[in-house]
This record gives sequence, structure tokens and C-alpha cells, in this order.
Amino acid sequence: MGFIRVASLKELDFHKMIAVKADGKEILILDSGSKYYAIGNLCAHMGCLLSDGVLNGDNIQCKCHGSVFDVKTGEVIKGPAKKPVPTFEVKVDWDQILVSV
Repeated sequence: MGFIRVASLKELDFHKMIAVKADGKEILILDSGSKYYAIGNLCAHMGCLLSDGVLNGDNIQCKCHGSVFDVKTGEVIKGPAKKPVPTFEVKVDWDQILVSV
């Protein structure tokens, strides 16, 4: 697996998130305030975009049906989703955000 540049730090403000496509995958890049995370942007319940949801600390809530996921692990915190969303390794190189896909 290689790292792909997906965004610059300027595109991602404190406690913000942006949706990107990398290697054919829908990915959500999140700034938790202390670290950057990357998870699949499609909710494991019905495929809604998590980027339309609400980021609260280390959790993202899907706008469609309220499922909540941990942005660190992708695990379901609150259903109706039953399966986790994928996570991707993130690294920052100068002012560039890179994701391993």
C-alpha cells in the first residue's frame, strides 16, 4: 500500500472534515484537534455520506439515520449501523495530507 496525497492542511481547519476520492475510494479526512484521521465516507448502514454528518470530538454521526462511528477505529458507537467503516492510515508531509489506500 502506498500513500496518496489527498489534501493540504490549508483545506482542513481545526475540527473540520473534508471528503476526498483516492484510488476509487470515498474517504473522509477529519481533524480531531490533535490528530488527523481518515475513514470511509459511506455509512455502513445505508451508504449515506458521513461528510454530511456531524463531527463531535472523535465521533462522527451520520445525518441520515443517526449512526455514530469512532473516527479513530471506524467502529460503531451507536446504531442502526452494525458494521464499522474502513479506516486509513494518515501522515502529514509538510503541509500535505497523505492517506494509505
